[in-house]
Amino acid sequence: MANDTPSNHVSRRALLRNAAAATVAGTALAQSSIYAEQPSKPKGRIKQSIVHWCFGGRGENWKLEKTCAVAQELGYQSVELVSPSNFPLLKRHGLTCAIVGAQINPGPSFMRGFNNPKYHPMVIKATRDAIDAAADNGYASVIAFTGFSAKDPDDPNSDHFTLEEGAANCVKGFKQVIGHAEKRGVNICLEMLNTRDDSDPMKGHPGYQGDGTDYCIDIIQQVGSERMKLLFDIYHVQIMDGDVIRRIRQYKDFIGHVHTAGNPGRGELDASQEIQYPAVMNTLVDVGYDGYVGHEFIPTRDPHQGLKEAFELCDV
Repeated sequence: MANDTPSNHVSRRALLRNAAAATVAGTALAQSSIYAEQPSKPKGRIKQSIVHWCFGGRGENWKLEKTCAVAQELGYQSVELVSPSNFPLLKRHGLTCAIVGAQINPGPSFMRGFNNPKYHPMVIKATRDAIDAAADNGYASVIAFTGFSAKDPDDPNSDHFTLEEGAANCVKGFKQVIGHAEKRGVNICLEMLNTRDDSDPMKGHPGYQGDGTDYCIDIIQQVGSERMKLLFDIYHVQIMDGDVIRRIRQYKDFIGHVHTAGNPGRGELDASQEIQYPAVMNTLVDVGYDGYVGHEFIPTRDPHQGLKEAFELCDV
């Protein structure tokens, strides 16, 4: 016969209470684990964009439709440097185009720019057309380049513009179109590119005249308009000038758009490269930058994962 004493009744009641408490605790732990697995809401202090050419012409060779779908899935707000004919596709996906490219033919557009009077009629018209396309669709900026220092970029033995000549030609050319940008409420963003990396035509641009941040800023200041801005490409600045955070603080009033990529190699923004992107992004927030950050890395592995990691890393 069982020993049914009062002390045993108390002991059984205690066991039941403990078992019930353990069940409740286990349920709460399971629920907390489920919630912990849910993705956190983006902070949104940095507006992020995908530069389509890196994924549409290299690596996976994504169609623009796929780039838009990935952007929408991962929380990006923009896919940039696409032709105006594709703007309706962006809008169907709820996306903007953070910066619009000028259609230069023959390209690539960074070879034939504002430093060469020979190309002024072509680049001024292309820039005006890009400004109109941007304004008509509510987009903020268009891209511009100094061009190569060679007077004929296709001829390696061509005469070259001096830095002073190139800058003067740029200022003259930009002044012919900046009034239109002011009227339409669109920024012209001059991009600084590196000339040191000669391993790949899209990782570095030997021959490009605007390969220094200070040089590009001098041109911008001479144009003298609030609509004339700098495209601050962190990858290119790191290679040519370094001191990225100090330069952001120094030139914060001139930065109209930002690009990213890992250095060296223009790959993903991961631990294999040298730029501390969270610190750089926090600096952009700190100086009040409210434009877009476009990811312009050339994928070396799964591009979807690379874009996911880049978004999370820069969402400071």
